[in-house]
Amino acid sequence: MSSTIIISFGAEREYSFNVSAEAIQDLTKEAAQAWLAQEFEALECVPTNPVGKILLVDMILNVAKYGGEERFKAQGEWVQRFVNAVAASLKRAVVRIDVREFVVG
Repeated sequence: MSSTIIISFGAEREYSFNVSAEAIQDLTKEAAQAWLAQEFEALECVPTNPVGKILLVDMILNVAKYGGEERFKAQGEWVQRFVNAVAASLKRAVVRIDVREFVVG
């Protein structure tokens, strides 16, 4: 299934990426989530859950937030890996990541 991943940092600051089914056909859900977890640690993200449990949605939001808007503007390899990981993890046609409001929809 192909996906459109939209990352929003506020009004007029949205970045949209198309992920083809072929781009993620060999990327398992587990491998995608492992990459997100690795980036969560590498970016020194702070868990939002006071108990310390990190949910997939929290991981996606924090990696986008701590990765920073500049990476999404540049649209480099890191961003492609991020959107591929999100698409493989969530398996939805459209995913909107609103960093400012801290919501995935």
